[in-house]
Formats: sequence, structure tokens, C-alpha cells
Amino acid sequence: MSNWIPFENASYLAEQAFLIAEDDAAVALEKTVITVYTGKGGKQHLKGSGLVRNALVVELSEENDDLDLILDFGSEFKYRLTAPKIIAGKVFAPDVKSTLQFAPTSPWNQIPEAEFEILMGKLELLNS
Repeated sequence: MSNWIPFENASYLAEQAFLIAEDDAAVALEKTVITVYTGKGGKQHLKGSGLVRNALVVELSEENDDLDLILDFGSEFKYRLTAPKIIAGKVFAPDVKSTLQFAPTSPWNQIPEAEFEILMGKLELLNS
């Protein structure tokens, strides 16, 4: 990947973040933060984490093979990470939240505001 990250090296708190499936089922992440840093060869990288109820991620994964991640940093800064690498905890009690880590596997795509609003209107949030 070439340098496709439009942010400076720093940590950024997302206003909203969601794991979403093809069928528009979704799980909200809390306290989602991305960190942009420069690695070897001067190339920028991105990694992130957020809190999630693992039981809901399991439920979301039961019917869907690939999950995407939507990140909303406010204003026009809304992005979709297609099938990111996801590492999550192994506690599946219904009320337990743990850290979910993610990293992109391809460049992220900026979502225009109008398209973002349509997407948000279609999502069916899992919360049971």
C-alpha cells in the first residue's frame, strides 16, 4: 500500500465506530481510537482498538464471513475499512466488554456524508 492515510502521526478518537456485515447487521464499538505512526522506510501505518461486547461479535460472525469497520471522526472524516484484521478477546459472557484490535488489510475508503447517512439508516444494531 502506498501512503493512503490522510492523517498526521498521532492518536485519534472516533465519534462512532461499527463492525458491519453484508446483511447490514452491526455491532457498535466504544472508545475507539486509531493510532497513525511511521514505520520502516518512512511508510505510515494505522492500528486501532475499541471496546466491544464479544458475544455480539460472535453473533454477528455466525451469519457473516467478512466484517467491515466504519469509523466516524466527525465532519467529513468518515471511513470504511474493508475486512480489516481483527483480534478480539475470548470472553463471551453477555455483559462483558473487552478490547478489539484492528488493522487495515487494504486502503480505507472515505464515505461521503450523504452515503454515510444512508448507511447508518440501514444498520440493524445488535444489542441483546
